[in-house]
Amino acid sequence: MITPVLLCGGSGTRLWPLSRKSYPKQFSKLTGEESLFQASALRLTGAGFAPPVVVTGADFRFIVTEQLAQVELAPAAILIEPAPRNTAPAILAAALSVQARDPEALLLIAPSDHVIPDAERFCDAVRAAEESARGGQLVTFGICPDRAETGYGWLELTTPPDAEFAAIAQPLARFVEKPDLATAQAMLEDGLHLWNAGIFLVSVDALIAAFETYQPEMLAQTRRAVAAAECDLGFTRLDPEAWAPLESISIDYAVMEKAPNLSVMPYGGTWSDLGGWEAVWRDSGPDAQGVVTSGPATALECSNSLLRAEDGQQQLVGIGLSDIIAIAMPDAVLVAHKDRAQDVKQAVEILKSQGVEQAETLPRDYRPWGWFESLAVGSRFQVKRIHVKPGGALSLQSHHHRSEHWIVVEGTAKVTIDGVERLVSEDQSVYIPIGSVHRMVNPGKLPMVLIEVQTGPYLGEDDIIRYEDIYARGQGAKG
Repeated sequence: MITPVLLCGGSGTRLWPLSRKSYPKQFSKLTGEESLFQASALRLTGAGFAPPVVVTGADFRFIVTEQLAQVELAPAAILIEPAPRNTAPAILAAALSVQARDPEALLLIAPSDHVIPDAERFCDAVRAAEESARGGQLVTFGICPDRAETGYGWLELTTPPDAEFAAIAQPLARFVEKPDLATAQAMLEDGLHLWNAGIFLVSVDALIAAFETYQPEMLAQTRRAVAAAECDLGFTRLDPEAWAPLESISIDYAVMEKAPNLSVMPYGGTWSDLGGWEAVWRDSGPDAQGVVTSGPATALECSNSLLRAEDGQQQLVGIGLSDIIAIAMPDAVLVAHKDRAQDVKQAVEILKSQGVEQAETLPRDYRPWGWFESLAVGSRFQVKRIHVKPGGALSLQSHHHRSEHWIVVEGTAKVTIDGVERLVSEDQSVYIPIGSVHRMVNPGKLPMVLIEVQTGPYLGEDDIIRYEDIYARGQGAKG
């Protein structure tokens, strides 16, 4: 069996303002009915595949479980990184975790934000690489290039693939860093280079042996983090103290570029890492004028442009645009020339340096019980819409600085205030004074929606004292 390892901790800043640190691109429905994460998990299911191991951060753990449940998938494990450390420590932790229960396992290591429309063809390539991986090769997947792309790393082959791009593994000559345009054009034309997809098929033993040779300190430290991990509501929390000293480094730099037992499996099907808005435009199927619209967006006499609006109450209209990316969110708008789409990351860094909240945080805040969003904010008040899924329960909590007034607008809430429990139905309200210990539960089978009016001198999300919480979040804004 092949165990998929899905890496699910990136922030995806090149797709700002849709993708942000609080809710990165892998959880969004960018090109289909499923999120990129869901599509990645579904792609690696069926005959020959074991349940996946997911590596993610604490803030995303409930999003991961909810999205997997929506597509009826149960993971083998969800590993929680105490802090981001790039792909090498994350992959190594997953390998050590799998090795403990299956020392002969094969791992298919994949990012969770790629688009591979032909899942069957890709899985055929994976199966074709299985013999090489079981023989101790570290197999990486190379994509047939269709343009001189400077945003990807490349792989140099020893011999050109055949005309049909058959799935036949061969020794890898070398990794090539992201090139300039002239170098990329030369590699495109010589037929000996493929794009580096960052996808690997390896045996647990071969991968750990590579770390033992090239990253022994990382291996020892990660072993400690895995050995001291704690189970928490079905998650495996890697030990923070052992994890903290680990170097932040990619798997390529840590071991792959140094190992002699590297093979590459050519893949001739469609693939994209959706690394920027230009890639989203390309993979969304532009019309005859090269235009893609999404959501409430209208294009008049435009060409080679992407217009995307994310809120049903917006209307985005483009007139006479050419080679433009326009993305409208409720709290932020991006307008850029298509050739400058990769510079979005730089813009996000500038916004962060200015302390702009929109740089990293969406107006909708996702929690394990549902989500909330701010509708209006003043110096001493805030109005929120709160959406609680069936069975969802906010923690038993209190606040030092604010009172709250809840008005139920859909469904029924079971509310507890200072030990007194009551049902609050649609068009009813309840008041929670400052300091009162309170909780809200949705006891119904449909989502419950309420409007919350907060008043007080401080309205920050960190003004929460939790006494009980079915999600074991601890203290703090999200716990």
